[in-house]
Amino acid sequence: MTQGISVRQIFADAHLLHEQALVMLDQGDMRDAAEKAWCATQRATDALILARTGRMVTHSTLTSAGLKELSRDFPDVKSLNLNARYYHVQGSLHGHCFYMGIFDPEEDEALIRRVGQYIDDAEGLAQG
Repeated sequence: MTQGISVRQIFADAHLLHEQALVMLDQGDMRDAAEKAWCATQRATDALILARTGRMVTHSTLTSAGLKELSRDFPDVKSLNLNARYYHVQGSLHGHCFYMGIFDPEEDEALIRRVGQYIDDAEGLAQG
C-alpha cells in the first residue's frame, strides 16, 4: 500500500470505470464511454505498476514509462503485449474517439468491451 491507496482499490476503480463505460455505451454515448474505458485502462496499468514496483503513478507519462519498464523487465508482462494494447486504447479511445470525436462504431465498441480483459490481465499479472 502506498499513500493509503492499495493495488486492490485501484483495480476496483478500474472495474467500476469500465462498468460505467459499458452503461454509457449501451445508452449510445460512444464518446464518453470511450473516455471511461481509457481511464479504466490507465487505472489498471497504474495498479499493475504499483504492485510490481511499489511506486505510485501520479501522471500518465509515468504510466507509459512504467509500463515500458515492466514490459522490458518482466517476461510475463511482455507476453500479454500490454504495452501495445495500452497504446492502442490510448490512441483509439482517448485520442480519436474522445478528443477528436472520430468513431468507427463497430471497432470502437469492441475495443471498449475488450478493456475488461485488459483489466483482468493486468490484475492477474499484479498477483503473480
